[in-house]
Amino acid sequence: MSKFVKSVPEQLDVEHSSPVSSESKKSSSVTSEFSFQSTEELQVSKVLIDQVLGQDDAVEVMKKASLQRRHVLLIGEPGTGKSLLGSALAELLPKETLVDVLVLPNPADDQQPLVRIAPAGHGRQLVGRARLQASSLFQQQNWMLMLFLLFALAAPWWARNFFQLSDVMFAALFLGGMVFVVGLLLFYSVARRMNFVRFDTPKVLVDNFGKSTVPFLDATGAHAGALLGDILHDPLQSGGLGTPAHERVVAGMIHKAHLGVLFVDEIATLDPHTQQELLSAMQEGKYAITGQSERSSGSMVRTEPVPCAFILIAAGNLETVKHLHPALRSRIRGYGYEVYMKESMVDSVDNRLKIAQFIAQEVRKDKKIPHFSARAVDVILQRARRMADRKGHLTLRLRELGGLVRTAGDIARESGAKLVEPEHVVAAKKRARVLEQQIADEYIERKKEYEVIVTSGSRIGRVNGLAVIGGPGGYSGIVLPIEAEVTSGDKKSKGFSAKEFTATGRLGDIAKDAVTNVSALLKKNFGDELKGSRDVYVQFLQTYEGVEGDSASIAIATAVVSALKNIPVKQSVAMTGSLSVRGEVLPIGGVSAKIEAAAEAGITTVIVPKANLGDITLERGVAKKVKIVPVESLVEVLRVALDLKGKDDFLKSFES
Repeated sequence: MSKFVKSVPEQLDVEHSSPVSSESKKSSSVTSEFSFQSTEELQVSKVLIDQVLGQDDAVEVMKKASLQRRHVLLIGEPGTGKSLLGSALAELLPKETLVDVLVLPNPADDQQPLVRIAPAGHGRQLVGRARLQASSLFQQQNWMLMLFLLFALAAPWWARNFFQLSDVMFAALFLGGMVFVVGLLLFYSVARRMNFVRFDTPKVLVDNFGKSTVPFLDATGAHAGALLGDILHDPLQSGGLGTPAHERVVAGMIHKAHLGVLFVDEIATLDPHTQQELLSAMQEGKYAITGQSERSSGSMVRTEPVPCAFILIAAGNLETVKHLHPALRSRIRGYGYEVYMKESMVDSVDNRLKIAQFIAQEVRKDKKIPHFSARAVDVILQRARRMADRKGHLTLRLRELGGLVRTAGDIARESGAKLVEPEHVVAAKKRARVLEQQIADEYIERKKEYEVIVTSGSRIGRVNGLAVIGGPGGYSGIVLPIEAEVTSGDKKSKGFSAKEFTATGRLGDIAKDAVTNVSALLKKNFGDELKGSRDVYVQFLQTYEGVEGDSASIAIATAVVSALKNIPVKQSVAMTGSLSVRGEVLPIGGVSAKIEAAAEAGITTVIVPKANLGDITLERGVAKKVKIVPVESLVEVLRVALDLKGKDDFLKSFES
């Protein structure tokens, strides 16, 4: 695919702005790094394993698992290709001789139906023959009943004419014949239900008629009955009037996946007992079906073991590992592989082509949206960089990226365009905003309306911090105002007490640790001013949902220094960054989303860790609204944020 790439710089720096802006119009004239005109020129493999992009290690494991029939545990974030890998494994498996599974009545024990195996497609034939035999026997009984009915109707008339019976005797014979026929009908009906005359036919439990490939069953979210099989409840279980036990047997997904693949995402959501039963099925390769509810009549029925030699593909995130049954995980580790799914890949020429390949795949799968131009692919690449939130990387959360592809395709189709162009992708980004971003926009708008967020002038002890809501691939930034106050403390106190540095605002554990680290730094540099005479209070304004993380560390430190030294903070400045106890500014996550939130709020300068500089990917319009200042130490933060006006002597203590 390298023939589709021109010689261009490795990475673009900004994304395009809205479709109505001048920047968008200029961007449409930028030459793409790709030599193809549209994604229609790219070939898309029909083999599923070739459609898994960026997960090279996982692909290799799946190929080995298909040859050796190994179980696999896939751990990673949603949208990284776990379910596609499971489907691909089923496609890779060599063709097996599939079988049908039948369940039959057990003459010796009604509560233990028999299980038999037949070649694929033969199960229906066997059931058909049994039904034909039953129907022929039933037809013979019907003829006998018809003969008795005719005899009962004709005999009274013959007797009347032959024996010259009176009307009373004729009526008695006629009514007696009718009673005889009704009694005979009742006898046959009861005899059938009481098993005096049996018409029981086998039931196809697992039907592989017409299937040429091994089965793939997605058991995500399945309850115990659907996964392990069940026996239906029979309310008419007494007096011989109930449905035969074998007809109430229902196969589980583990049985339907025999010789194929059973995929279970979020496997830790299965209760421990179900996980243990799943382990038993994996070990034995067969599993007897019984009723899953103790209150059901089906709990009294247990079939013979039913074949279930499946390959398990279990999936989940890191929390899954904590809640996975230890024995089940041990089984997978001992007889299979564990794979951690990558969340990003290096932003290289080959990997950018993989993103273009992914777009082509999504267009062909959708079958309703047009292909993307090369310049539109460039805009998608910018979003992939932004979603990676990592310097020099592209995201592999391709499900979310696929949502943007489809939205852009819908917009292009609505406008009647033959190809998706950059302006369609830009419009799609606005229309397909994640829920967190919509909430963040509403949050900023309301806080500005009530003047909770201040973006002009200077104030003592008040700093505009920055935070994010959501997670990787869905970060949305918000402005987080922080205020500090230094008050007179207990003069009798010697040394530092826990009450001298107090932070409020529903802080999480990591945020509390960050406050502790900041307090250590400030006590080192302002120990004489704080010792025994001052208490420090830090408030995160209106954080009703709570605060977690350490990215507000430099904002806390700046607010406290401002309050302690009575030096105003420029409200046109916002900041984000972690802080070590020695005053070094450390990198944080979601930096691009935070900068965009600051720009949206009207802030003109944003302080960020220098280590995050390569992670920043902004829309062209946003980059023009704010000045980004990278810093490495708290001293640099204070010089930019504080309105010093010659009051910078105290900074020497930090510099030393």
